[in-house]
Amino acid sequence: MEKQLEALEERIGYHFQNRHLLTQAMTHSSYANEKKLGKTGCNERLEFLGDAVLELISSDFLYKKYPQIPEGELTKKRASLVCEPSLAYCAREFELPKYLLLGKGEDMTGGRNRDSIVSDATEALLGAIYLDGGFASAKEFVLNFILNDMEHKQLFYDSKTILQEIVQEKVCQSVEYRLIKEEGPDHNKSFTVNVLVNGQEMGSGTGHTKKAAEQAAAYMAIRKLKG
Repeated sequence: MEKQLEALEERIGYHFQNRHLLTQAMTHSSYANEKKLGKTGCNERLEFLGDAVLELISSDFLYKKYPQIPEGELTKKRASLVCEPSLAYCAREFELPKYLLLGKGEDMTGGRNRDSIVSDATEALLGAIYLDGGFASAKEFVLNFILNDMEHKQLFYDSKTILQEIVQEKVCQSVEYRLIKEEGPDHNKSFTVNVLVNGQEMGSGTGHTKKAAEQAAAYMAIRKLKG
């Protein structure tokens, strides 16, 4: 495990002084229960801290980046950038899921691919970086891995809303999502969805939930509509 954690440090560009913090950030409750580590042996306390650190850093970033945007719009932007699927998407870009310590049952039932587990671990990792290296290190991690490529991420996670807005600009146009494929066991399903604009297929997407598949399909449709 030590070698794996060193590889994760290389990926994120941060090396821990207190390696225990990194190990704990990667420890899911299912693993802690299996190894009888106690209630504080998992990453939930670090996740609690990381969530607050992330809210402050993202709020500060958006406040300075968009000086003309009112509070309500800033809140919506922040919500889309730090929501569960967005954090999981960010985490997969630096391969965090493969470093998670999961109980055997959780691992076998697809826990490593579950957005909730991956996003919680991302917040726990941020909490660990904050405790180990302070606010500046935490901010650098967030800017490099969560608030990077912001326009693309916001387009992807707001794609259903954005597609609806594009279509509404043109009178008498409609958007429809159709489930065309569902496969895999109940604990690890994969869905494929087509999106139709005015009855014409404009894109398809796949995800572990219907909503994720619809977002992916809408994203493809927007790219097609925008040429």
